[in-house]
Amino acid sequence: MKYFKFLIVFALLGMLYSCGGDDDICESGEGTPRMKISFKSFETTKDITVDSLYVAVDYGSGKINLGKTANNTSRLIPLRVDDSPYTEIYFKRRLTGPESKVRVNYTTKASYVSPGCGVKKTYENLNSELPTPDNPVKKVEIGQNNIENEDKTNLFLFF
Repeated sequence: MKYFKFLIVFALLGMLYSCGGDDDICESGEGTPRMKISFKSFETTKDITVDSLYVAVDYGSGKINLGKTANNTSRLIPLRVDDSPYTEIYFKRRLTGPESKVRVNYTTKASYVSPGCGVKKTYENLNSELPTPDNPVKKVEIGQNNIENEDKTNLFLFF
């Protein structure tokens, strides 16, 4: 019986030890990157800090609110990871204020990363449409037209 207890303890310790960190999901940032959006003044074309911004995204099953941010010069927004060639993003400056819809078009390329992380999507040939340029977003402009990481600004919104 003494050996049986030793065997069980040894097996449990072996199982705990085998749960390693090699298969942790995308720890070092090799997952699908998000799109970086920065803000500029429509009148002066200089970078501005937005006091409040509400963002919602349509991922194919209706609008999903990504919440409010305050006093930001940029924001990271995840795009669709299915085979859709576009993502629709909605911006508001106030909770009950007017809303602007921006449609971001792109082509995607998938590459295998690791067993834990799976497939990484990269976005290329970005362009954007602002169907009705009015309040709050008056103009959009593309920065870097491919998304491989989250370092460079991909889209500028003019307020």
